[in-house]
Amino acid sequence: MKLTPEKRTDQTRVVITGIGALTPLGLTAKDTWQGLLSGTSGLDLIEFPELEEHPCQIAGELKDFNPRDYISARESRRMARFSQLAVIATKMALQDSNLVLTEDEKEDVGVLTGTAVGGTVMEVEGGLRNLGTKSLMRVSPNHLLALPPNMAAFSIAQAFGFRGYNSTTVTACAAGAQAIGDAAEVIRHGRADVMISGGAEATLTPLTFASFAILRALSTRNGDPAASSRPFDADRDGFVMSEGSAIFVLESLAHAKKRGASIYAEIVGYAANSDGFHVIAPKPDPNGPIKAIRYALADAGLTSEDVDYINAHGTGTPLGDVAETKTIKTVFGQRAYEIPISASKSMLGHGLGCAGAMEMLACLLSIRDNRIHPTINLDTPDPECDLDYVPHTARDAQVDVVLKNSFGMGNQNACIVLQRYNG
Repeated sequence: MKLTPEKRTDQTRVVITGIGALTPLGLTAKDTWQGLLSGTSGLDLIEFPELEEHPCQIAGELKDFNPRDYISARESRRMARFSQLAVIATKMALQDSNLVLTEDEKEDVGVLTGTAVGGTVMEVEGGLRNLGTKSLMRVSPNHLLALPPNMAAFSIAQAFGFRGYNSTTVTACAAGAQAIGDAAEVIRHGRADVMISGGAEATLTPLTFASFAILRALSTRNGDPAASSRPFDADRDGFVMSEGSAIFVLESLAHAKKRGASIYAEIVGYAANSDGFHVIAPKPDPNGPIKAIRYALADAGLTSEDVDYINAHGTGTPLGDVAETKTIKTVFGQRAYEIPISASKSMLGHGLGCAGAMEMLACLLSIRDNRIHPTINLDTPDPECDLDYVPHTARDAQVDVVLKNSFGMGNQNACIVLQRYNG
């Protein structure tokens, strides 16, 4: 049975003490945050010879990234790109958290990561290319071992010797946020004092582009990549894919206090559900997201009056942005017009299974700095999306409570409520 907020103790309260990130805006959490605050787009043209005539040629790639700058050549060869990113981001998060563990303590450190496809698409395409142009024996012996979505969580556990709870959340675009929420539940239930959690995705391949293009889900604004992702704008025409990883150190408050850790924020509420309606389209009456937000607030012991900022799912799709706006209006009523809302995907692109984790970075640092990053490219107001999306320019504001929305394919919904920790 879930503990109500008033019954939680330091052992069952969950805080975040470390952040590690590799995103299209920067290869650190600091650079990513500065890019978000400055309204910089991390999106650009991507070159695939196979897709010269493709309607979408834009993506959010990691710029100047070489895994061997962080891990050995041997390690990098045996991992799919998404696992490489997860391991590297974990290393950054542990350093940021100043978390030093004995071998005995590592027995109870858990790992829970989120991804949409793991290494499947990228590794299969690469393997088939080698098989078709070379020979059977040129297919990597690591090929099958790199495919499964759980390989990021395994690779983190192996790299750092974590031998506690280990799992993977595969819930499409909600996976990153849901993994963090589920990791908090593991700590709440006493199954770990420390959880390493977040998301990782690397699926910028010709097949993925072609698949989403057939669904008419991608922006085709190839002539102006920086302006291609336009959440809540009347001229939005689809999302822009990106890659990356964001990993966090979650601890019970008791564990964090015992070692004198610096705390970014406390995870006070979480909920996940599904509409069970359509694999892609949002339900016209968005009951699932509405309930997810309400349940997350109830889990936190808070009301709609307590929320200072909403980090939107905000993909830039015509139907999705309207559905999220309706959801927020239903939950918050007239107050929906008073709450600042921003869409990180306007600059980061859509990291699929790692999107919610990359955007969680923005939520935490908004609390730390009392700063809200803008939604860029919001040039033409959409009458159906008429809330305060913090257009163009970052804003100073008192941010004590943040709601993070993540909604994925299969009508998967995950919402997290963060609160400033005041000791």
